[in-house]
Amino acid sequence: MDNAQENEIALHGDEEIVEVIDLDETEPGPEDLADVLDDVDFEEDQGNADDEGWETEDEMEADQDDSELTFSSHKGSVFCVSLDPVTNTMAVTGGEDDKAYVWRVTDGEVLFECTGHKDSVTCALFSHDSALVATGDMSGMIKVWKVETKEEIWSFEVGDLEWLEWHPCAPVLLAGTDDGNVWMWKVPAGDCKTFQSAACQATSGKVLPDGKRAVVGYEDGSIRIWDLKQGNAIHVIKGQDGHQGALTCLACNKDGSLVLTGSVDGGAKLINTTTGKVLGAFTVDGVAKGSKDGEEETNSVESVGFCNILPLIAVAYLDGTLAIYDLSSQVLRHRCQDEAGIVHLQWEESSSVVSTCSLDGALRLWDGRTGNMVSEYRGHTAEILDFTINREGTMAVTASGDNQAKVFCLQRPDR
Repeated sequence: MDNAQENEIALHGDEEIVEVIDLDETEPGPEDLADVLDDVDFEEDQGNADDEGWETEDEMEADQDDSELTFSSHKGSVFCVSLDPVTNTMAVTGGEDDKAYVWRVTDGEVLFECTGHKDSVTCALFSHDSALVATGDMSGMIKVWKVETKEEIWSFEVGDLEWLEWHPCAPVLLAGTDDGNVWMWKVPAGDCKTFQSAACQATSGKVLPDGKRAVVGYEDGSIRIWDLKQGNAIHVIKGQDGHQGALTCLACNKDGSLVLTGSVDGGAKLINTTTGKVLGAFTVDGVAKGSKDGEEETNSVESVGFCNILPLIAVAYLDGTLAIYDLSSQVLRHRCQDEAGIVHLQWEESSSVVSTCSLDGALRLWDGRTGNMVSEYRGHTAEILDFTINREGTMAVTASGDNQAKVFCLQRPDR
């Protein structure tokens, strides 16, 4: 460690740590939980073409439903969705009804219900091996469920929850809270460690692919790269190097050497995780949709991501702009315009297609090479709040403010 790093750690000595988890311990691998599922052919009822009478705007929107399947068990907005990483056959959704459901994407059958939450479930995700599901509500109640037995095996209560993340290769769960703490637990043993920093929200977080470091963004615009084993902040990016507003999102490239961050300040930053240096900053001109004339409102960055197969990055904004940059030259390659504010983006695992979901309830696929829209999928009657795509890029599962989750079959001419 060089003097600069020692000085940096010395300067931030108030970042404390309690107890230690050894991430090098190997856990026994669970059995493969994949069910052999029969292919199910879904044919949507297209409605009676002879129906007469005027339709409201909502009814007209609802008429176009491109989805293969609709999951309607939630009794309020559906805030989050995640696919099981091993088989991509199970989804977990969390909602405003204080519940999460684990269900099968082929037929919508509920495998089990995650009960006992006291507030809206805003985080729900599978562990790396699909053996466990973690659910978290806004009040800070976190629960872990064993998929095989459909039973709750662990729970813990923290302050108001901002984000929840599984470790990429161990049964270790991380959470960021309103008071600025980042928690880490070994599940279900419960061994606990906290990473403390200035008393402002830990608004977003991501464990890097090496499993040894985590990147956390804060409400004051700062970014910390934490050593999970030692418990110290290896790098603190703040002031002019940091953002000038709360972080909204972050993503890392495949090997974890680079992190892209987005903020309400309207900017995105590219950071080298080894050196902690900011390699680039990205902004586009624009005003958030819905802001009144004459009122200055920053065009917040809502989602960011790296393309796996080409040196491209994508930055999505609240005004509906999808900006695609060349990673090496940092030049803006394409400026795509969505019809409404973008909520979330995701690059396909092994192509140059990036998908976006937006406040108008549509899912759109864009070709990162050309900037052209490849396809558009409708069916929701309210904003899409989250979505995820399977490994092959053939299926998307969406979560919406219309109380529904939907499964879309993604078809492209080049497949």
